[in-house]
Amino acid sequence: NYWNAASFVTSSSYLHFSTFQGETSADISFYFKTSASDGVFLENLGNTDFIKLELKSATEVSFSFDVGNGPVEIVVRSPNQLNDDQWHRVNAERNVKQASLQVDQLPLEVRKAPTEGHTRLELYSQLYVGAAGGQRGFLGCIRSLRMNGVTLDLEERAKVTPGVKPGCSGHCTSYGMYCANGGKCVEKYNGYSCDCSKTAYDGPFCIKDVGAFFEEGMWLRYNFHSPGTSMKDLVSRTLLSSTDPETTAPDLNLNKEELSFSFSTTKSPCVLLYISSYTQDFMAVLVKPSGNLQIRYSLGGTKEPYNIDVDHRNMANGQPHTVNITRNGRDIVLQLDHYPPTSYSLPTASDIEFNSPKALFLGKVIEIGKIDQDIYKYNTPGFTGCLSRVQFNQIAPLKAALRPTNASSHVHIQGELVESNCGASPLTIPPMSAATDPWHLDSASADFPYNGQAIGDGVNRNSAIIGGVIAVVIFTILCTLVFLIRYMFRHKGTYHTNEAKGAESAESADAAIMNNDPNFTETIDESKKEWLI
Repeated sequence: NYWNAASFVTSSSYLHFSTFQGETSADISFYFKTSASDGVFLENLGNTDFIKLELKSATEVSFSFDVGNGPVEIVVRSPNQLNDDQWHRVNAERNVKQASLQVDQLPLEVRKAPTEGHTRLELYSQLYVGAAGGQRGFLGCIRSLRMNGVTLDLEERAKVTPGVKPGCSGHCTSYGMYCANGGKCVEKYNGYSCDCSKTAYDGPFCIKDVGAFFEEGMWLRYNFHSPGTSMKDLVSRTLLSSTDPETTAPDLNLNKEELSFSFSTTKSPCVLLYISSYTQDFMAVLVKPSGNLQIRYSLGGTKEPYNIDVDHRNMANGQPHTVNITRNGRDIVLQLDHYPPTSYSLPTASDIEFNSPKALFLGKVIEIGKIDQDIYKYNTPGFTGCLSRVQFNQIAPLKAALRPTNASSHVHIQGELVESNCGASPLTIPPMSAATDPWHLDSASADFPYNGQAIGDGVNRNSAIIGGVIAVVIFTILCTLVFLIRYMFRHKGTYHTNEAKGAESAESADAAIMNNDPNFTETIDESKKEWLI
């Protein structure tokens, strides 16, 4: 009975039970959790008498009743928010001497009953848990509702009541997987939402890329800390952890990073991303003059930076490319686009801690102090193209620049940053390896009945024959259609009559006949001859 619960998903949802029998004494207790600021927990009415428990505001719970002496209301005010989606306990009592209300461990509020007057609570309507009489009902979960020692079966009644669901399991249990790319599912009582604040994505399900177009010479800097910012405040936003919460950012060391972004460009060389430090440590992602990608780590302990060169692809081809880099101590995993991840390892002599990270640069490096010579050369004229969904650990610098967040004060931009998704990679199917592709001619596991030459000749010969037959058939059909169309248009609307020729110019029909019938003319001529006797 302790976990017998029901979820009210709309403000008009309610459960009804038989009339509460509490004429001389009433003892009501239950637990609730909600994110709504107000709503009626329960109510039972009589002719003029009533009893009611209500969340009046985010910090107030009210117990009111009337036994015939006029309405009485007891209110408990909490110093903390009660709509924090945590469980809170309510205990309300009433007898002929006094009434009381307690919420959680807050002080008990007591109201003495009048010495004279009515003492019996006479109720006739059903007991409503939730919305009643057109009032705004409670939104959230109620469990372990006990009325005078009897636990009401909320779950069983909720199974057959629209707008109320048994239990308080929530929607994230069933639908939380739809919050993609590290988005956090946030429980709602009429659904759920995805919190994308710790991701480089946007939208209802954290799948919309947040990116921008960079013109030549433009750059963005994200400072990992600002003057006066404590490490405790920084950790809550960026997950750049430290053993001492009171230390400042220059004292922070990282032994693992997660970096992901996508980009598109047609110009090389250039600096895509650079992470500086208060020491000589740095990390950089570059496009070399050849168009190949290079990842460069300098964590100390070695004379030269550790380079990872990806020479098998030209990344400056104007197409979107995705880069994912993960480092855990000495181990580095790199994944490009949809190709399988590749593992690398820092040299034995290299340090494994990124000491005192300072700032993250996009497009160009504008930093005080010594900069690696190759990076300095690649830094001019700068990156031109698109960058999208940039995320370092839980820092999303582009999103911080384009969306107003608490981290926006850490961003500095040189030039005009125009939002664009041109750097977002389209969804593609990962390529099938040659070893598992049955149509790959070089596959050792593929078993063909003929050699490649024989198959090629046979296919070409059959294709030529089939193509010729199809061409002849199409030509014959076209000729037939042309002949039919010409024939139809030639005879369209043609008809024959016996109308005398020249009828159009004759004065009358008789004149037309006379002009065109030679026999008729001869008869007239004969009739016009005169004979002298």
